[in-house]
Amino acid sequence: MATDKAGLVVTAHPGDFVWRAGGAIALHAGLGYRMKIVCLSFGERGESQGAWRQEGMTLAECKRQRQSEAEKAAEILGAEIEFFDAGDYPLRLTDAMLDRLIDIYRDVKPSFVLSHSKSDPYNVDHPEAVRFSNEARIIAQAAGHKPEDKPVYSAPQVFMFEPHQPEQCGFVPDRILNISSVWDIKRRAFEQLPAQKHLWDYYERVALNRGMQGGRNSGKPMTHGEAYQSTYPEAVEVMG
Repeated sequence: MATDKAGLVVTAHPGDFVWRAGGAIALHAGLGYRMKIVCLSFGERGESQGAWRQEGMTLAECKRQRQSEAEKAAEILGAEIEFFDAGDYPLRLTDAMLDRLIDIYRDVKPSFVLSHSKSDPYNVDHPEAVRFSNEARIIAQAAGHKPEDKPVYSAPQVFMFEPHQPEQCGFVPDRILNISSVWDIKRRAFEQLPAQKHLWDYYERVALNRGMQGGRNSGKPMTHGEAYQSTYPEAVEVMG
Protein backbone atom coordinates (compact mmCIF):
# COMPACT_ATOMS: atom_id res chain seq x y z
CA MET A 1 0.00 0.00 0.00
CA ALA A 2 1.72 3.17 -1.19
CA THR A 3 1.53 6.42 0.79
CA ASP A 4 3.54 9.61 1.08
CA LYS A 5 3.26 9.58 4.87
CA ALA A 6 6.13 9.00 7.26
CA GLY A 7 6.88 8.40 10.91
CA LEU A 8 9.96 9.34 12.95
CA VAL A 9 11.31 7.50 16.00
CA VAL A 10 13.90 9.19 18.22
CA THR A 11 15.43 6.67 20.59
CA ALA A 12 18.23 6.89 23.13
CA HIS A 13 19.50 3.31 22.66
CA PRO A 14 19.12 0.46 20.15
CA GLY A 15 16.81 -1.72 22.23
CA ASP A 16 14.37 1.07 23.04
CA PHE A 17 12.84 1.33 19.58
CA VAL A 18 12.37 -2.44 19.41
CA TRP A 19 10.84 -3.15 22.84
CA ARG A 20 8.62 -0.10 22.99
CA ALA A 21 7.78 0.91 19.43
CA GLY A 22 8.64 -2.06 17.21
CA GLY A 23 4.99 -2.84 16.60
CA ALA A 24 4.16 0.71 15.54
CA ILE A 25 7.17 0.78 13.24
CA ALA A 26 6.32 -2.54 11.56
CA LEU A 27 2.61 -1.73 11.32
CA HIS A 28 3.12 1.61 9.60
CA ALA A 29 5.94 0.34 7.39
CA GLY A 30 3.50 -2.32 6.21
CA LEU A 31 1.02 0.43 5.36
CA GLY A 32 3.61 2.10 3.15
CA TYR A 33 4.86 4.77 5.57
CA ARG A 34 8.49 5.76 5.38
CA MET A 35 9.74 4.90 8.89
CA LYS A 36 12.91 6.64 10.04
CA ILE A 37 14.70 5.77 13.28
CA VAL A 38 17.22 8.15 14.81
CA CYS A 39 19.23 6.16 17.35
CA LEU A 40 21.17 8.63 19.49
CA SER A 41 23.68 6.11 20.85
CA PHE A 42 24.75 2.51 20.46
CA GLY A 43 23.89 1.78 24.09
CA GLU A 44 27.46 0.65 24.50
CA ARG A 45 27.95 1.49 28.18
CA GLY A 46 24.74 0.92 30.05
CA GLU A 47 22.48 -1.00 27.67
CA SER A 48 24.73 -3.90 26.68
CA GLN A 49 24.86 -6.21 29.66
CA GLY A 50 25.18 -9.36 27.57
CA ALA A 51 27.93 -7.94 25.38
CA TRP A 52 30.12 -6.98 28.34
CA ARG A 53 30.06 -10.58 29.60
CA GLN A 54 32.09 -11.57 26.52
CA GLU A 55 35.77 -12.01 27.30
CA GLY A 56 37.98 -9.28 25.88
CA MET A 57 35.11 -6.92 25.06
CA THR A 58 36.12 -3.34 24.25
CA LEU A 59 34.07 -0.19 23.87
CA ALA A 60 34.70 -0.06 20.12
CA GLU A 61 33.71 -3.71 19.63
CA CYS A 62 30.61 -3.27 21.78
CA LYS A 63 29.51 -0.32 19.64
CA ARG A 64 30.13 -2.33 16.48
CA GLN A 65 28.03 -5.23 17.74
CA ARG A 66 25.18 -3.05 18.93
CA GLN A 67 25.10 -1.13 15.65
CA SER A 68 24.89 -4.39 13.71
CA GLU A 69 22.09 -5.68 15.95
CA ALA A 70 20.11 -2.45 15.62
CA GLU A 71 20.50 -2.39 11.84
CA LYS A 72 19.20 -5.97 11.59
CA ALA A 73 16.24 -5.17 13.86
CA ALA A 74 15.38 -2.02 11.88
CA GLU A 75 15.50 -3.97 8.61
CA ILE A 76 13.09 -6.59 9.97
CA LEU A 77 10.72 -3.83 11.11
CA GLY A 78 10.90 -2.14 7.71
CA ALA A 79 12.65 1.03 8.81
CA GLU A 80 15.74 3.01 7.93
CA ILE A 81 18.08 3.91 10.79
CA GLU A 82 20.64 6.62 11.45
CA PHE A 83 23.04 6.71 14.41
CA PHE A 84 24.29 9.87 16.13
CA ASP A 85 26.93 8.13 18.30
CA ALA A 86 26.30 10.50 21.23
CA GLY A 87 27.40 7.97 23.83
CA ASP A 88 25.20 6.72 26.62
CA TYR A 89 25.34 6.79 30.40
CA PRO A 90 25.49 9.73 29.93
CA LEU A 91 23.97 10.83 26.60
CA ARG A 92 25.80 13.94 25.42
CA LEU A 93 24.16 15.71 22.49
CA THR A 94 25.76 18.54 20.51
CA ASP A 95 24.58 21.54 18.51
CA ALA A 96 25.64 19.75 15.33
CA MET A 97 23.43 16.79 16.26
CA LEU A 98 20.51 19.12 16.93
CA ASP A 99 21.00 20.75 13.55
CA ARG A 100 21.02 17.30 11.90
CA LEU A 101 17.80 16.24 13.63
CA ILE A 102 16.09 19.47 12.55
CA ASP A 103 17.07 18.67 8.97
CA ILE A 104 15.65 15.16 9.39
CA TYR A 105 12.32 16.56 10.59
CA ARG A 106 12.14 18.78 7.53
CA ASP A 107 13.18 16.02 5.16
CA VAL A 108 11.00 13.22 6.53
CA LYS A 109 8.00 15.43 7.39
CA PRO A 110 6.68 12.83 9.85
CA SER A 111 2.96 12.46 10.49
CA PHE A 112 3.89 11.39 14.01
CA VAL A 113 6.94 11.07 16.23
CA LEU A 114 7.64 8.34 18.79
CA SER A 115 10.06 8.88 21.65
CA HIS A 116 10.59 8.39 25.38
CA SER A 117 8.61 9.51 28.42
CA LYS A 118 9.54 12.87 29.91
CA SER A 119 10.46 11.37 33.26
CA ASP A 120 12.50 8.30 34.11
CA PRO A 121 14.23 8.13 37.50
CA TYR A 122 16.05 4.97 36.37
CA ASN A 123 17.61 6.29 33.17
CA VAL A 124 18.62 9.90 32.54
CA ASP A 125 19.26 9.22 28.84
CA HIS A 126 15.57 8.66 28.12
CA PRO A 127 14.20 12.08 29.21
CA GLU A 128 17.17 13.72 27.49
CA ALA A 129 16.28 11.98 24.23
CA VAL A 130 12.67 13.19 24.21
CA ARG A 131 13.71 16.70 25.29
CA PHE A 132 16.13 16.77 22.36
CA SER A 133 13.47 15.41 20.00
CA ASN A 134 10.95 18.06 21.04
CA GLU A 135 13.51 20.86 20.76
CA ALA A 136 14.26 19.84 17.17
CA ARG A 137 10.52 19.57 16.42
CA ILE A 138 9.96 23.12 17.60
CA ILE A 139 12.90 24.65 15.76
CA ALA A 140 12.11 22.77 12.54
CA GLN A 141 8.88 24.76 12.15
CA ALA A 142 10.63 28.14 12.58
CA ALA A 143 10.58 29.95 9.23
CA GLY A 144 13.75 31.84 10.17
CA HIS A 145 15.82 28.71 10.74
CA LYS A 146 17.73 28.19 7.50
CA PRO A 147 15.21 30.33 5.58
CA GLU A 148 17.10 29.65 2.37
CA ASP A 149 15.70 26.09 2.54
CA LYS A 150 12.15 27.47 2.29
CA PRO A 151 10.87 24.78 4.69
CA VAL A 152 7.37 23.41 4.33
CA TYR A 153 6.76 21.63 7.60
CA SER A 154 3.98 21.11 10.13
CA ALA A 155 4.95 19.98 13.63
CA PRO A 156 3.50 16.51 14.31
CA GLN A 157 2.14 14.91 17.46
CA VAL A 158 4.77 13.29 19.66
CA PHE A 159 3.73 10.03 21.27
CA MET A 160 5.77 8.90 24.24
CA PHE A 161 6.23 5.14 24.28
CA GLU A 162 5.99 3.02 27.40
CA PRO A 163 8.97 3.14 29.79
CA HIS A 164 10.26 0.07 31.59
CA GLN A 165 8.61 1.01 34.89
CA PRO A 166 5.66 3.21 33.88
CA GLU A 167 4.30 3.98 37.34
CA GLN A 168 7.64 5.45 38.46
CA CYS A 169 7.81 7.59 35.30
CA GLY A 170 4.35 9.16 35.55
CA PHE A 171 3.37 7.43 32.31
CA VAL A 172 -0.40 7.54 31.74
CA PRO A 173 -1.22 6.08 28.30
CA ASP A 174 -4.07 7.54 26.25
CA ARG A 175 -3.58 5.32 23.19
CA ILE A 176 -3.18 1.57 22.87
CA LEU A 177 -2.09 0.50 19.41
CA ASN A 178 -3.21 -2.91 18.16
CA ILE A 179 -0.03 -4.64 16.99
CA SER A 180 -1.48 -8.15 16.83
CA SER A 181 -0.96 -8.39 13.06
CA VAL A 182 2.75 -7.55 13.32
CA TRP A 183 3.62 -9.20 16.63
CA ASP A 184 5.65 -11.94 14.94
CA ILE A 185 7.73 -9.29 13.17
CA LYS A 186 8.36 -7.43 16.42
CA ARG A 187 9.36 -10.66 18.15
CA ARG A 188 11.84 -11.45 15.35
CA ALA A 189 13.33 -8.00 15.87
CA PHE A 190 13.74 -8.81 19.59
CA GLU A 191 15.87 -11.76 18.62
CA GLN A 192 18.41 -9.53 16.88
CA LEU A 193 19.36 -8.06 20.28
CA PRO A 194 21.20 -10.81 22.19
CA ALA A 195 23.01 -8.21 24.31
CA GLN A 196 19.66 -7.64 26.07
CA LYS A 197 18.16 -11.12 25.91
CA HIS A 198 16.95 -10.76 29.50
CA LEU A 199 14.30 -8.31 28.24
CA TRP A 200 12.72 -10.47 25.50
CA ASP A 201 10.15 -12.24 27.67
CA TYR A 202 9.49 -9.17 29.77
CA TYR A 203 8.39 -7.11 26.78
CA GLU A 204 6.34 -9.97 25.40
CA ARG A 205 4.38 -9.90 28.66
CA VAL A 206 3.98 -6.13 28.35
CA ALA A 207 2.55 -6.54 24.83
CA LEU A 208 0.10 -9.21 26.01
CA ASN A 209 -1.05 -7.06 28.93
CA ARG A 210 -1.60 -4.03 26.71
CA GLY A 211 -3.41 -6.23 24.19
CA MET A 212 -5.80 -7.36 26.90
CA GLN A 213 -6.40 -3.77 27.99
CA GLY A 214 -6.82 -2.60 24.40
CA GLY A 215 -9.39 -5.29 23.67
CA ARG A 216 -11.37 -4.40 26.76
CA ASN A 217 -11.37 -0.67 25.95
CA SER A 218 -12.20 -1.10 22.27
CA GLY A 219 -14.48 -4.12 22.36
CA LYS A 220 -12.44 -5.55 19.48
CA PRO A 221 -10.13 -8.59 19.46
CA MET A 222 -6.55 -7.65 20.35
CA THR A 223 -3.83 -10.01 21.49
CA HIS A 224 -0.81 -7.68 21.52
CA GLY A 225 -0.65 -3.94 22.05
CA GLU A 226 1.67 -1.00 22.59
CA ALA A 227 0.81 1.90 24.90
CA TYR A 228 1.50 5.56 24.13
CA GLN A 229 0.94 8.92 25.80
CA SER A 230 0.32 12.07 23.74
CA THR A 231 2.53 15.09 24.38
CA TYR A 232 0.26 17.73 22.85
CA PRO A 233 -3.54 18.16 22.80
CA GLU A 234 -5.38 17.19 19.64
CA ALA A 235 -7.43 19.91 17.95
CA VAL A 236 -10.70 18.38 16.73
CA GLU A 237 -13.95 19.52 15.12
CA VAL A 238 -16.27 17.08 16.90
CA MET A 239 -15.92 14.91 19.99
CA GLY A 240 -16.95 11.64 18.40
